[in-house]
Amino acid sequence: MGNNVQRVAVVTGASQGLGKAIAEKLLSEGKKVAFLSRSQRKLDELKENHLEQVSRDEAVFMAVDVSDHQAMKQVIHSILSKWGRIDILVNNAGIRTQTVIEDITLEEWDQIMSTNLASTFFVSQTVMHAMKEQKWGRIINMSSIGGQDGPLTSSAAYCASKAGQLALTKVFARSLASYGITVNAVSPAAVRTPEMDNVPPDKLEKMVETIPLGRVGEAEEVADLVSYLVSDNGGFVTGATFDINGGRLMR
Repeated sequence: MGNNVQRVAVVTGASQGLGKAIAEKLLSEGKKVAFLSRSQRKLDELKENHLEQVSRDEAVFMAVDVSDHQAMKQVIHSILSKWGRIDILVNNAGIRTQTVIEDITLEEWDQIMSTNLASTFFVSQTVMHAMKEQKWGRIINMSSIGGQDGPLTSSAAYCASKAGQLALTKVFARSLASYGITVNAVSPAAVRTPEMDNVPPDKLEKMVETIPLGRVGEAEEVADLVSYLVSDNGGFVTGATFDINGGRLMR
């Protein structure tokens, strides 16, 4: 099957930051890509940048909230009916809070779990049926150093949701391996995204001091790692978590 099939990728949270870099990287490699995001405005801007690929029917832009599981199911089915297959799923959409333990409400906890963790499970559950039929698939869960190291810069709810993604990665990897489907997690830290623009310069400087490589990462570096994992060459890698953090956490 290999190279003569045009792969179809679905990327959640694709309107900015890592999701955008990953979706654009996959698009540049000749894959068909569905950009999913809650923000219609940002999707419209992105669409303007990729009108050529839209006209060639290689890119679609769909506004959906990943925590609305019914709406996500409909979006996945519409992509399947449009392109006939889904080969790659990147579970990237997520929200991060910094609320201290004492102040986390049930509402915040539920919102983070629903967006970050439940969506990873339910979208993967929906997509895996098509991948099983194809006997080929790649699922990437975008986790975080927060799920490994419990930094106080992120809320307990966020850290728990990101650790949960690492466990789901292994469960799905074991369940789907015999169908030619690999499932891996990517765990970035200190990567330049729009969120980093809000960090005060002195705080950023302090953060860089904790990174052995002495700099922050670039979104494109994360996208390159994902690109390898979803390729044909990445077929012997499954159930793994890839740290991309400049050496901040070594294990």
